[in-house]
Amino acid sequence: MENNPGAVVVGAEEESSSALSEVKKQLRLAAPIAAGCLLQKVIQTISIMFVGRLGELPLASASLATSFANVTGFSLLSGMASSLDTLCGQAFGAGQYHLLGIHKQRGMLVLAVVSIPVAAVWAYTGDILVWFRQDPEIAAGAGRYIRCMIPALFLFGQLQCHVRFLQPQNVVVPVMLSSAATAAAHVAVCWLLVRRLGLGANGAALANAVSNLANLSFLALYVRLSPACKATWAGFSRKAFRGIPGFLKLAVPSAAMVCMEWWSFELLVLLSGLLPNPKLETAVMSICIRVSNELGAGRPQAALIATRVVILLAFILGISEGLVMVLARNMLGYVYSNKQEVAFYTGRVMPILAVSTLFDCLQCVLSGVVRGCGRQKIGAFINLAAFYIAGIPAASIFAFVCHIGGMGLWFGILCGVGVQMVLLLCITLCTNWSKEALKANERVFRPSLPVDDAVVSQSFQIVPPPDAAAPPDAPRAVAPAAQPDFHTPPDAPAGPASPTCRCPAPPVGGCYNPFRPPTFNVPK
Repeated sequence: MENNPGAVVVGAEEESSSALSEVKKQLRLAAPIAAGCLLQKVIQTISIMFVGRLGELPLASASLATSFANVTGFSLLSGMASSLDTLCGQAFGAGQYHLLGIHKQRGMLVLAVVSIPVAAVWAYTGDILVWFRQDPEIAAGAGRYIRCMIPALFLFGQLQCHVRFLQPQNVVVPVMLSSAATAAAHVAVCWLLVRRLGLGANGAALANAVSNLANLSFLALYVRLSPACKATWAGFSRKAFRGIPGFLKLAVPSAAMVCMEWWSFELLVLLSGLLPNPKLETAVMSICIRVSNELGAGRPQAALIATRVVILLAFILGISEGLVMVLARNMLGYVYSNKQEVAFYTGRVMPILAVSTLFDCLQCVLSGVVRGCGRQKIGAFINLAAFYIAGIPAASIFAFVCHIGGMGLWFGILCGVGVQMVLLLCITLCTNWSKEALKANERVFRPSLPVDDAVVSQSFQIVPPPDAAAPPDAPRAVAPAAQPDFHTPPDAPAGPASPTCRCPAPPVGGCYNPFRPPTFNVPK
């Protein structure tokens, strides 16, 4: 057989063009999502910055309270809400738009109920922290701070449901604009409550609730009034009370995967409180985590069909974040505190944090691949092994046995992130993409998913590959069945198919519904 150099060149050009096109699509969608995520996270950071100006003790108390709140509340709600990414994304991709509103209502109900016992725990945070051998003075201040954050807890869960309801519909710019307006107003709210009214650290905690309420109100009004949500939001329905066990089957492993990683970072703050000079160690450790979270909030989301592209983007972003941390290491500490000792110690830890951030960017993409495949349970076990068998024990040894102090804690977490990245990479390399594509397509309409049976029967049927008969034991492919299109009259003549059209009979002028599931053929 003769080699065809021209074909090789053309193939390389097509692959390069496809990769460039994928980068553009990723950035077009990821940029508003990343900005919105960053602006939502910056709310707590601004509050901590205002508290840092009140002194070292209020900063340590607020930092410890924020970490405890993240461990016991915000991480749990965020993880459970992440199940809506899958549920709403699948429903929207299958054209079952009415299900998005039901999923959102179900998530709002579940998260509101979960917030009640969490709020009860927060009410006794001071006593709990003393039981964990934290400094009594710091623990008392943390208890007061977190009690003022209880309203923000309930609002946070509802806000997450709205955000994850809109994002699968590609409605990302309104979320970004709402978060930007809220973040800008949060500065004024913090100044009013902390400085003007003299509420101190408690005012900064209350400001979180005010800003969450404003953001939630903006998004709720958008969902109610915008034509973009007309097909996906039909008002409150009793159907939201049904199918809650099915929702929890996905929400619990999703929460476990998020919490396993999030908790490990927040445990560093608790461990830092056991070191000598706990006020300094706790304040500095919290600053490092906040900086890492803020810069890392812009990490691109992993997509199943664009793993290589997103890994490259994540690597570039991780290098950029690391350079920012190293170059600005002597200034970042002063953003949170005017104490020279705190700023100097923060600068020493930043180079270690820069390496950790690079690893974290890469594992974020690989975690996205695992979640995209619906393998959250595997991801949860990987995070459990990486952080609680490798990372946290290593951090304890470096900090308390080798007497490295706060830097030892970051050496340990660096080991955990490294192990996590390697394990996730192994899972990604061993993934059979053809099988995962078939599983994802079948998962949308499996019987356990609470969907409209009439819609399912009209929308999908099981068909063999068009070019060859599949082996008897091969998985069956799912393809759209012929049906009238919702966007064109039934008697309209067929027209040319657009590049993204998957309809059996495209309307004149092309198809306006690029979200229908594609046909996945079983490879020979």
